[in-house]
Amino acid sequence: MTDTGRKFIYEYLKNISSTLEDINIGDIQNMADRLSDLRLNKGRLFFLGNGGSVATGAHATNDFRKIANIEAYNIADGISELSARTNDDGFDTIFIEWLKTSNFSSNDAIFLISVGGGDKDKDISMNIVKAIDYVNLIGGTIYGLVGKDGGYTAQEGDYVIVIPTIDANLITPIVESVHSILLHLLVSYRSLKQNQTKWESVKSE
Repeated sequence: MTDTGRKFIYEYLKNISSTLEDINIGDIQNMADRLSDLRLNKGRLFFLGNGGSVATGAHATNDFRKIANIEAYNIADGISELSARTNDDGFDTIFIEWLKTSNFSSNDAIFLISVGGGDKDKDISMNIVKAIDYVNLIGGTIYGLVGKDGGYTAQEGDYVIVIPTIDANLITPIVESVHSILLHLLVSYRSLKQNQTKWESVKSE
């Protein structure tokens, strides 16, 4: 391995560590406790995201359902419906119309996973922006993990953690890496975790 390659790996991992150290632990704890309240009140949790965040949301949906006993859904998993809505009504409608059809109520919540968080003024990720406006209109709760300056999600959300930028050249990979770490932290947190995970339940011989 070249010295340049080794340096990049070292800096990348150091970046992850520094980013995690800069996140307010109290914000994570508050988010976990509020998600526990959501379960107690039998509210549903809908994950939203674009691009790679769709895959992250799918993983999180599995964990929140299986480990935390929260009724959770990853909206983008319904690719046929999303494709139909995009084709007929435009990409901006996919989340808000899905929520309407699902009878989203004030007892429910959305969980946004995004690097930028949407931007109404710059017309970026308007499907996220419209979903946020709809949820606020209904009186539901908005959770979010975002990066950079946070965008519309940070401005309008209820419980949002903005992942700080340590290296401007690595915003997307670092933010998306930390998304996964924080989501695993949440479902493992004492007020959320209800069921044992497989390998922790297997006794060593």
